[in-house]
Amino acid sequence: MAKLYFYYSAMNAGKTTTLLQSAYNYRERGMRVAILTPRLGVRAGSGTVASRIGLRADGIAFGQGDDLQRIVEADIAGNGPLHCVLVDEAQFLTKAQVWQLSEVVDALRIPVLCYGLRTDFRGELFEGSQYLLAWADELQEIKTICHSGSKATMNVRIDAQGRALQDGPQVEIGGNERYVSVSRREFKKVMRGEGGIDPLQAPLPL
Repeated sequence: MAKLYFYYSAMNAGKTTTLLQSAYNYRERGMRVAILTPRLGVRAGSGTVASRIGLRADGIAFGQGDDLQRIVEADIAGNGPLHCVLVDEAQFLTKAQVWQLSEVVDALRIPVLCYGLRTDFRGELFEGSQYLLAWADELQEIKTICHSGSKATMNVRIDAQGRALQDGPQVEIGGNERYVSVSRREFKKVMRGEGGIDPLQAPLPL
């Protein structure tokens, strides 16, 4: 039975690597997949999904106003049956798009695997993550570790001096020079201004 899955984590936990591995597994078995990627995620170029360890694949870029069920239906009409839909940077989905993906599962009977952040740099839910947490059939955390040694669950946006930023737009694309994954305890400390964070202290998967 097809299901809607949400794989969530803090930054740098290997979400995109896991997505690309899932796509490879399907293709190795002769099954066709579609990878959807938001145009907001432009680090690797529009329509390209790339992990930090160098894996990449072509995807279908979409905007916030696009109907993802219609995109999937058009892909099937043009290329044949689909066995799985994978969504990168799923935190950038809108409420309507999460519902459309649920229709891909329920009406088209195609499993949908979404990978994304749970919360932003202020510790607040992204819209896409909020509704995936509410509507997904299965939730799974992809774990990573804070520089303190504890599990990292929060994301901190930092300036050039490693100071935590508390204001600014929710969406600001960046890598290790801009974001660091930390535990909730460390998140509280840096938000209180109790020391900075070395941006070179990249977290490791658990």
